[in-house]
Amino acid sequence: MESHNASNLLKAQSHIWNHMCNFINSMSLKCVVDLGIPDIIHNYEKPMPLSVLISSLPIHPSKIPCIYRLMRIMTHLGFFSKDNVTENELEIEYMLTDESILLLKDHPMSVTPFLQVVLDPIVANPWHNLSTWLKNDDPTTFETTHGMLIWDYAAREPKFNNLFNDAMASDARLVTSVVIEKCKGVFNGLESLVDVGGGTGTMAKALAKTFPMMECNVFDLPHVVDGLQGSDNLNYVGGDMFKNIPPADAILLKWILHDWNDDECVKILKNCKDAIAKKGKKGKVIIIDMVMEKEKGNNETLGTQLFFDMLMMVLATGKERTKKEWVNLISSSGFSDYKITPVLGLRSVIEIYP
Repeated sequence: MESHNASNLLKAQSHIWNHMCNFINSMSLKCVVDLGIPDIIHNYEKPMPLSVLISSLPIHPSKIPCIYRLMRIMTHLGFFSKDNVTENELEIEYMLTDESILLLKDHPMSVTPFLQVVLDPIVANPWHNLSTWLKNDDPTTFETTHGMLIWDYAAREPKFNNLFNDAMASDARLVTSVVIEKCKGVFNGLESLVDVGGGTGTMAKALAKTFPMMECNVFDLPHVVDGLQGSDNLNYVGGDMFKNIPPADAILLKWILHDWNDDECVKILKNCKDAIAKKGKKGKVIIIDMVMEKEKGNNETLGTQLFFDMLMMVLATGKERTKKEWVNLISSSGFSDYKITPVLGLRSVIEIYP
């Protein structure tokens, strides 16, 4: 090989190895969370020496040297910062970053439940069957692996159902706080709202509290809302969004449409339009979902959106959509106007009007 070609090939090899081993980032992160390391450092209330961290962990003595290596990759990835860097590894002190703060189990905006469900073997195993799925006519890779759709699996397996609902609730807490802070005007003047696919009601509860004059209904599958208790202006309703949706001034679809293909989304949106029409007012649908970036913009943001697009392909029948795809979907469902407000990091608030 010529030296130039050899150099390019070695660079290409490194690139392949990097992506081949990307799962190590995820699994190392899961290990850190499972061991409770973010909480241990947080509770120490000052930079924590590695020696103290090790003594706080329920690990076998033979594994002590491994903790430095685990923390080294986590620091490299930005989940912790370090101080007092010396030749003596045991004296290196670790501190939380914004990322690890969101991994604290008791943090109101913790993303730990979401991490646990995405990296659970039930969700992770279908990736091994992706190429098999592409050769058959199963709706999802999840079904190729488990013999049923993810929604049916959740209905039959209470442990996974709880894990999934906890993940959705943790995301809703973070999103809701931002929506109420930055997009309060979206809900002003509404007398009624139905949170379609609202799970255990995390977002609807916050909206009901913030807007006490607005009647809020959480609408989800019967096994999701079974046994949940409402309040003065919050109710739980079981049903199927593909059949009909309770009437309201506004229909909220938080991270729902990306689960479904275009035909399924059109059916959901048409049912939303009917639900608004039954109220006899000029209502709207409020969508919280990703609007995929093109080549421009933050490369990490686009990369994360691409990850979620693949996640939707494997777990459900949906996808993440570009602005053009959203506009086509909105038009195909019979809506006349829309407004996109990109205030939720990876996601946007999309208001659509009949």
